[in-house]
Amino acid sequence: MAPLHTILHPTDFSPHSEYALQLACSLTRDYGARLVVLHVATPPPAAVYAEGLLAPDPRASYLEAREQLWQLPVPEDDVRAERRFEIGEPAAEILRVAKEIGADIIVVGTHGRTGLSRLLMGSTAERIVRRAWCPVLTVKTPLADGGPAPEVRSEALAQEAIA
Repeated sequence: MAPLHTILHPTDFSPHSEYALQLACSLTRDYGARLVVLHVATPPPAAVYAEGLLAPDPRASYLEAREQLWQLPVPEDDVRAERRFEIGEPAAEILRVAKEIGADIIVVGTHGRTGLSRLLMGSTAERIVRRAWCPVLTVKTPLADGGPAPEVRSEALAQEAIA
């Protein structure tokens, strides 16, 4: 693997992102790299109609998200993380920031959606992978029970059947 000098970790504050942050911190520590933690807030719709026209004030949600970014604990004590807050379409902003900071790798959590849910909701991680100019490490949260992945279980069962 090529040396890593700058690692970008985009976060949406989900458990998937938290797990990816742990891996990003480990890579940062092991390579003595720079870690940039990024949150991209999406602009709210221009107006909402509910018993009258409501124009939401995005400043409150932006301030809350920015505060959450600054309060985000970094799991490694010896890793310093720079924090960036941007507003826009998440995949586009993540790619823009990656290029701007010269990221050697993007470490992003993924929800692992498939089928119809991915089609309907889209996948920011997938858009990043398709358009990134640097390597992208997608991190899926491990299984809740801590057991082996399903393909490992079926391989073990197949080996038992042979024996």
